Amino acid sequence: MLVVHVSCHLDPAGRPPEELLAAWPTLTDVAAAAQGEDVEITVLQAAERDLVVNHGGVACHFVAERPSRAPARLIGSPPAAVGRRLVEQTRRLGPAIVHFHGLRFPFQIRGFTAGLRQTPVLVQEHKDRVPRVWRRPIHRWGLRDVAGVAFTARRQADPFLAQRVLRPGVSLFEIVETSSRFAPGDRGAARTRTGLVGDPCLVWIGHLNANKDPLTVLEAVRRAVPHLRDPHLWCVYRHAPLYDSVMEHIHGDVAWSRRVHLIGERPHADIEHILRAADFLVLGSHEEGSGFAVIEALACGTVPLVTDIPSFRRLTADGTVGGLAPPGDPERFAQMIVAWANRKGRDMRTAARAWFERQLSFEALGRDLRSAYRSLRGGA
Repeated sequence: MLVVHVSCHLDPAGRPPEELLAAWPTLTDVAAAAQGEDVEITVLQAAERDLVVNHGGVACHFVAERPSRAPARLIGSPPAAVGRRLVEQTRRLGPAIVHFHGLRFPFQIRGFTAGLRQTPVLVQEHKDRVPRVWRRPIHRWGLRDVAGVAFTARRQADPFLAQRVLRPGVSLFEIVETSSRFAPGDRGAARTRTGLVGDPCLVWIGHLNANKDPLTVLEAVRRAVPHLRDPHLWCVYRHAPLYDSVMEHIHGDVAWSRRVHLIGERPHADIEHILRAADFLVLGSHEEGSGFAVIEALACGTVPLVTDIPSFRRLTADGTVGGLAPPGDPERFAQMIVAWANRKGRDMRTAARAWFERQLSFEALGRDLRSAYRSLRGGA
């Protein structure tokens, strides 16, 4: 069974295909995980120019494509005119299933369902929100004929169903967006390498923005300090629109400020060592499509203390291998930190890694994808 993975997302930086393979490893990592048994994967990626390469055992077709300039109001514009070359290339390959990445592309999705009428199309959600009211008819039209939709957590589909963006009865699958190759390691060696300290040692990995809500997490840690031995919070981030607010919060208390370390951006290879050094990952997200930092933490055996949102609930086994607190509630978050700090130990790290291997590893992801493909093919 040939399955074609399609992404219409063009690189904003305009990098050539060879650079994208290094910058976007999930292009082929997920495809490679899904291959095996009776499933073969080919990747089609919109790019600046055409190129076909074999990367990690996966055929990857970069297809020169440009985003449609058709106004959104033109619901009836010819589907073949939107992402035409991607559709044509997919048709030539003759797949049994099309796995399309992103719910935010109604015109392109329509191009595939209309252009390959006998081929089931599975759409994977990637940080997609329910569209604004005036755009919902466009998305209903574009998604009307998809065979299935994959979310990290089933509950993420509820608002799309409630607003009729997805039709009732469409097949829904719980499948994480990606996984991680990170692995557990010696915590002492990692602390020596990174310079991280703390009891507990808390790590934040994420932008300093309103959605990830660093101010709630900072306040939670501040409230937890009197109940902990020697806590330190280490913040790794790239974009920081709330940087000034974070600095104001930190420097309001000199004794408190020495426990917060804004270390900024780090190479991705360093993140594995940072997570190995940490006792806990903390994040205050109000919504996430998945949660790559949480997946990476669990891969290292590091316990996530995060917010009670659908994707994090799924990733932490409903709070079994990590803590959950309501978004925007620093008091409940502080209580969670204290409770988990009092029970930290090797067993927690072992349980976190074991859960990752069973449900979140590339092997588990590949198993879930193959199961979804067979389900859709059987119903075609």
